[in-house]
Amino acid sequence: MRIGGFTKQSFIDWEGKTTAVIFTKGCNFRCGYCHNPELVYPELMERSEDIPETEIFDFLSTRKNWLDGVVITGGEPTIQKDLKVFIVNVKKMGFAVKLDTNGSSPEVLKDLLKADLLHYVAMDIKTVLEIESYQNICRVKDRQLLLKVEESIEILKESGIDYQLRTTAVPKFHTKEMIDELQKEFSYCNYQVQEYRETK
Repeated sequence: MRIGGFTKQSFIDWEGKTTAVIFTKGCNFRCGYCHNPELVYPELMERSEDIPETEIFDFLSTRKNWLDGVVITGGEPTIQKDLKVFIVNVKKMGFAVKLDTNGSSPEVLKDLLKADLLHYVAMDIKTVLEIESYQNICRVKDRQLLLKVEESIEILKESGIDYQLRTTAVPKFHTKEMIDELQKEFSYCNYQVQEYRETK
């Protein structure tokens, strides 16, 4: 798995848990406000060497009685071909796993949940569920994009595990009416609106 970043201890990436955070390289979206462009754009990704999986597992083996879990984020983790194998190995070490995703790979999400590999999922809802609005933010031409996102939402609703849907509100892309619509749409679940902050 292509790993571009590794935070050995975090108290903020999974509420109520102390975790390690793994940042995968590569993403199928091109959101203009992304805070991790070095994990998204190929020309930036190649400026740094991938972190070997052995380095991750060697560290985790020393923290079995200290960390509650591991957060896998990105980039977009679900485009990693060996994500499932990686999670299996993390779980064998006794760690709970949280996955951050943009919801564009429902088949991967469904497979991971069916295999009982995830304890929590945080899924980004980029904007209101309209194809033009979604494409405007994600900068992708896939006409099936919205159907995939909606399928991922349904998978989480039926999964029985804890999950969060969240939107980063960016003034350039989101109006108050959009945010109000999203809050109403997802009032049935743990839905959070995050304020966009400019990176320095």
